[in-house]
Amino acid sequence: MMFLRSPGSSCRALLAGGICLVVSACGTTYELPDSGGVHSEEAARLFAEARRSPPPATLSRSAAEARFARVEPRVMRAGRETCQRLRTGVNCNVDIAIDRQMTERNAYFTYQNGQPVIRISLPLIQDTGSDDEVAFVLAHEYGHLIGRHVEKQQQQVLAGALIGGALAGLVGDSGDAVGLGLGVGATAGGIVYSQSYELESDTLGTRIAYDAGYDPVEGAKFFARSEAATGTSGGYSIWGTHPPDRRRVATVLATKAQIDGQVGLRNVR
Repeated sequence: MMFLRSPGSSCRALLAGGICLVVSACGTTYELPDSGGVHSEEAARLFAEARRSPPPATLSRSAAEARFARVEPRVMRAGRETCQRLRTGVNCNVDIAIDRQMTERNAYFTYQNGQPVIRISLPLIQDTGSDDEVAFVLAHEYGHLIGRHVEKQQQQVLAGALIGGALAGLVGDSGDAVGLGLGVGATAGGIVYSQSYELESDTLGTRIAYDAGYDPVEGAKFFARSEAATGTSGGYSIWGTHPPDRRRVATVLATKAQIDGQVGLRNVR
């Protein structure tokens, strides 16, 4: 039996389909490794072990500065070489430095005047237990550049705002349709893609840290520790912007297995 729908419902269905297309278009660039099976089991063990272990002794400022000075040149070189080898089309020359204004334990990738930058706070470095951990944090942030996550997130939020605004107009909302759409689109985008982007950065970061001469599995244990998501000043710590879970550890293990088996990155088809 055929049912006739009103023009409004047809448009709503079309727009809903458009949302799905936008979401799929902003997915990962590279295939994520299969992190199930033995990798998931080993990740559960490592995750639990990291949660039980006492935190490492806090480094002095001078020791933290020295750790960063050892690690940064090697990660920058390996990240740049990986970025250039993959022919990403982005500026692979990243400025990596300590953000001396940041009091929270965090690290981030962004653009400043068109220049890609990675920043890490001194309190975060002071809390690391090894050079491997600092290397993995920096390499993970480099993965956000290679995965073009900033650009994709901007495209996704904008598309979500336009689609959400159109939907709001169709249902007869008397408020600002575009403003409402921006809120809906931004929220949906953050929920749908944040984990995919983080896992892709973990995949890329594992390879960069390894190429820089560090142990990415040891480095990834940093993210398995149980810490507060927000700091004393109310800003997000790295555990707020990079939520810890066993799947992330399993992804690192699975990627390391690919490296050992000489399996390269594969683009999403």
